[in-house]
Amino acid sequence: QWRRSLPCVHVHLWQWPQCLGTPVLVESRVIKTEKELELLRFVNKLSSRAHINVMKNIRPGKMEFHAESDFLHYVYSNGGARFHAYTCICGSGHNASALHYGHAGAPNDKLLEDGDLFLNDMGGELHGYTSDITCSWPVNGVFSADQRMVYEGVLKAHDAVMAAIKPGVSYVDMHLLSHRVLTQHLLEYGLFQNGTVDELMDHEISAYFYPHGLGHLMGLDTHDVGGIPVGYVRSTKKILAKLRCVRNLEKNMVLTVEPGCYFIEAQIQAVLANPVTAKFVNQEMLSRFRGTGGVRIESDVVVTATGVECMSKVPRTVEEIEATMQKA
Repeated sequence: QWRRSLPCVHVHLWQWPQCLGTPVLVESRVIKTEKELELLRFVNKLSSRAHINVMKNIRPGKMEFHAESDFLHYVYSNGGARFHAYTCICGSGHNASALHYGHAGAPNDKLLEDGDLFLNDMGGELHGYTSDITCSWPVNGVFSADQRMVYEGVLKAHDAVMAAIKPGVSYVDMHLLSHRVLTQHLLEYGLFQNGTVDELMDHEISAYFYPHGLGHLMGLDTHDVGGIPVGYVRSTKKILAKLRCVRNLEKNMVLTVEPGCYFIEAQIQAVLANPVTAKFVNQEMLSRFRGTGGVRIESDVVVTATGVECMSKVPRTVEEIEATMQKA
């Protein structure tokens, strides 16, 4: 049956059902060699510089695809990275709430408007090895108070995970840590209400605003293999249902750290439709954010013997981003 479904006349020699996705091949891609790390560091350095170049060149009146074009030209002309690791995601305004925007059905074609937040998720690829970096910033170069509030909540979650990563820790625990930190921030600023952080976590309120996993393994693929062990049963809990990595971390694993906060209309309607969850959301304050998109901050990291090395070198604080854009 397997042989009939495949065109290769010698496929029977492979004993295909036994070797398909073999754990040995999968595990060989999970822990990186020093040569692999050298390549990953280089393509991250190149892609980081390309992101900074985009920040400096974008202004209101351009199109989303100008960011994609600038990025791809930079990584090719400055580092020989002919290919991108995945289709560039350049979502402004409401489009920033689409987790995988930029595909053929939504091809980065919106006009960039003054006051929009702009989420750029782009990575170059070199010799088969990928990068995956996301930067979020205002098109006009200056964060509004509301944009800053959301951005700094995501940055707190990102930085808390970066400080906690080391060999032996569970990436599931890192995911939950990012949710807890974001929940605490949104509670302090009044978007969440009527409960403690523990109560909000128990009701998974943050998962309506951060509906994806913390990150994934990466290397030869952007979403590389090995993050979900054979036999793992995916959780039915909303906050844990979208994980791409559930392993304990080991030295020389390469992963992304990419928390986010988005205002996705379908998710907003879902959290407000249930009185049990709706009471935890300040609907008056939420109305200011509906349709504004979202924020994601994504870095590529190497687990070291004692902690973590961040390979993505881009402006991260509000002050760093604004200073970079003002230099343009």
